[in-house]
Amino acid sequence: MHEKPDQQQIHHQSKFMKAASRKTFIKTLAIFFSSLMFNIPAIVAALAQEKKLVPRRKRNVTASRDLAVVRGDDIRQSLRKALEELGGLGLFVKKGDTVVIKPNIGWSRAPEFAANTNPDLVNELVTLCFKHGAKRVRVFDNTCNNEKMCYHHSGIQDAVKKAGGEIYYVSDWKFIPGRFPAGSEMQGWPIFRDAVECDCFINVPIAKHHGTTGLTLSMKNLMGVCGGNRGKMHWNISDKIADLAAFINPDLTIIDAYRVLLRHGPSGGNTGDVEMKKTVIAGTDPVLADSFAAGLFGVAPESIGYIASAAAKKIGSMKISSADISRIEL
Repeated sequence: MHEKPDQQQIHHQSKFMKAASRKTFIKTLAIFFSSLMFNIPAIVAALAQEKKLVPRRKRNVTASRDLAVVRGDDIRQSLRKALEELGGLGLFVKKGDTVVIKPNIGWSRAPEFAANTNPDLVNELVTLCFKHGAKRVRVFDNTCNNEKMCYHHSGIQDAVKKAGGEIYYVSDWKFIPGRFPAGSEMQGWPIFRDAVECDCFINVPIAKHHGTTGLTLSMKNLMGVCGGNRGKMHWNISDKIADLAAFINPDLTIIDAYRVLLRHGPSGGNTGDVEMKKTVIAGTDPVLADSFAAGLFGVAPESIGYIASAAAKKIGSMKISSADISRIEL
């Protein structure tokens, strides 16, 4: 007949088993972390295989004209007319689409300083996207100044919300390395995934002076979908912007040249540096659109490094003289 162990024996056995379990756990952790330390090449190899974003595909459409340039007092009317000249927004936006609109919201400036895209233009564009069947319209920018201040003072946050669109701040966890062509200095650069994972991407920059690149136009505006070190981005910036333009591959480019910042860009701050051009430029070729916009500043497109680089890489054409351009005064 077996004797039942007394409570004291059970207590001692329990303490022993707990101590043994702790020792086993600690030993297991030690072995695990030791294996990590001595298997660094395998870890590096695994990290190298992380997901990368691939270039987005542009919607295959043929616009009625290469470029539409409309000048008039009412920026909303000018936008509608420019889109009409291209064949209508319905060429680009389809029922059920998720549309990304990328304005310039980089600076904590009110609209009259012409540092950011005109909020009335953005509001009208969001409204039109929904009229053409878009399911979601997303608006964002990786700002230079404080994001909350930029979204508010630019007037774009209210403009988007009033039209029923989504405007939000970029999130660090949504930046994913981009798979750029071999030899590109943009290889592995973090790109905001929402800019790529959409049905239609519409680039809506403001045309303005820039202290480093000469001008900020549509291709330069795409820097707002990039993460990483913005200062480092400016090293060999022309080729980087050209490669970025090919990667994002906007379906439609609409340049806001209503108020134009002629000096002290990109942030401005003095209305004396602003000139009323009252112009909207729209097209499917960002190189051609930027080339025409450069002329508003009296600047030859080939003198702007990223325009010349993009043309050399055959991303688009600088040949304004041979393009089919609709020029309209309202």
